[in-house]
Amino acid sequence: MRRRMFANPVRHVTFDALDPYRTAGFWSEVTGFPVHPDDAEGDEEVLLDSGQPGVPGLLFIRVPDAKSLKNRVHLDIRPPSGTRDEMVERLIGLGAKLVDDRRREDGLGWVVLADPEGNELCIERGAAERGEG
Repeated sequence: MRRRMFANPVRHVTFDALDPYRTAGFWSEVTGFPVHPDDAEGDEEVLLDSGQPGVPGLLFIRVPDAKSLKNRVHLDIRPPSGTRDEMVERLIGLGAKLVDDRRREDGLGWVVLADPEGNELCIERGAAERGEG
């Protein structure tokens, strides 16, 4: 059977947030995606635009209530440079909280963090640590 090729239909990955601009600022530091130039503090929606065709942006939408349960979906982050441990320390310095440390003695594993509003993300080993760089 021949597979048909489709463009990525995912336009955005959307996060609920009490403070969309602040949360988008954190994720901008994680991804390197800039805040859309039309968005500002106090906006109801803030977009991080990937600037890459086929790569969805991250959209942060104001909601009235704080996160209260574990995420059903989360992002796995692989540092494009440096190590997993360096990225974990940098993100904690930006306001992330350590949720679970799944690093193993053999160097494998990941670290579960939560952004300043409690949304989980996993930090994997960087490309160089995987022998890819």
